[in-house]
Amino acid sequence: MPNNKRKNRGNKNKEVTMTASNEKDTPIQDYEDDDIEEMQEADLKKLIRTLRSSQKQILELQKSLMDKIENLSRENEILRRNQNETKQLVQQETGIVTEVKNSIDQMKNTIESLTNRMGEAEERISDLEDREQERIQSDQRKEEEIRNLKHIVGNLQDTIKKPNIRVLGVPEGMEREKGLEGLFSEILAENFPGLEKDREILVQEAHRTPNKHDQKRSSPRHVVIKLSTVKHKEKILKCAREKRQITLRGSPIRLTADFSSETLKARREWRDIAQVLRENNCQPRILYPAKLSFVNEGEIKTFHCKQKLKEFVATRPALQKMLKDVLHTETQKHGHQYERR
Repeated sequence: MPNNKRKNRGNKNKEVTMTASNEKDTPIQDYEDDDIEEMQEADLKKLIRTLRSSQKQILELQKSLMDKIENLSRENEILRRNQNETKQLVQQETGIVTEVKNSIDQMKNTIESLTNRMGEAEERISDLEDREQERIQSDQRKEEEIRNLKHIVGNLQDTIKKPNIRVLGVPEGMEREKGLEGLFSEILAENFPGLEKDREILVQEAHRTPNKHDQKRSSPRHVVIKLSTVKHKEKILKCAREKRQITLRGSPIRLTADFSSETLKARREWRDIAQVLRENNCQPRILYPAKLSFVNEGEIKTFHCKQKLKEFVATRPALQKMLKDVLHTETQKHGHQYERR
């Protein structure tokens, strides 16, 4: 029996030795207490070294695991903080989005309100424009009516004044001796002896014109003589045109027809043109009430407005050259009047 036990121990030692030599880097095997007791000292030392190496590896592994756990913890903490920050950012962005949405809604409401106001303003502007257009048309109608009324009044005045002769240049106070009718008879006797004896020429009324424009004016007021018929007025004025130089007690005076202010203004507008035509022997005349008549190329031409005269002059080179300066001056004058208006 003892011999068998020793053999078994020897076999077991051999197995342990072989196992230790063959499995240096392998994990430690489990040994029973009896096995450890039967080992030799060299095998025990080797086993102890193996255990210490394994323990060291375990410690290194444990440390590595602890480092990994610590890293994972840090990463987890970082992730948690990032998650919290992300949540906060999401909340902030959600708040911002909400504020932006509210702002957009407010802007939409404001734009809608402004659009409504603009619509109302456009309607008001349209109404005002319509009213303004109506007012302009009304003013135009009123101006047209005023022009028509002035024309009618002017025609009535011209009709009333048709038998009148206006005497210019009679000094103030000269009528005290004989009166204005006596002065007119003296004018006829001095200038037209044949007419003075015509008993049919009767003076119905004579008066001085009021000085409405300038009270301090030094020139004498005009004398208006109202005759019984237009025929006698035309006869006297014809003689005055033929004689040209009319005097009263040696002083020059003028005899002319009596017209309304509108007609006088219209007749004055022909004055410069008539002067140029007179200098060129075109025999100009200003006909009643305010028409220009003159001779051109052997024909008598009559114009009631300057536009018609300009159109005619454009077809006559010689006449155009003659009236170029005066018509250009008239155009500039009307342009300045339009700018002042």
